[in-house]
Amino acid sequence: MLRVDAARQAGGPDGQRTGFSSRLAPEDLLESLRGGWRCDAASVAAGGVLPVTLSGYVVAVLTGLGTWEKREDGRHVFPDAVLAGYVTDLATPVVHLTAPRQADRDVADLLLGTRLPSHSGGAIAYVSIHSSSAN
Repeated sequence: MLRVDAARQAGGPDGQRTGFSSRLAPEDLLESLRGGWRCDAASVAAGGVLPVTLSGYVVAVLTGLGTWEKREDGRHVFPDAVLAGYVTDLATPVVHLTAPRQADRDVADLLLGTRLPSHSGGAIAYVSIHSSSAN
């Protein structure tokens, strides 16, 4: 999961915005969430889904994480990431599903507006999902 703060302009020459804001257009929101993270990019990609949380609540979901680039500063960018969905209100979540693939919209619909706590430091927290099989 990606834990973010409210959107703000990032330092550096490109002036890229980072973080979440319900006021951003979907394309700007995607741009602010898809890169510049210190993480194990292969593990993020293997998960296939990157829930984005603000204060523990899932406010956006990214998919399409199969490729990544490592910047000179050691941070990773996921250039092909897809904004599967996002919320525009946390008090009464208003969900917007934006992915072209139905499977991505379905997973976003399950996660958006839910609480997803984590206990590790940094922007990226790894959450293991254990599946159980019926005998």
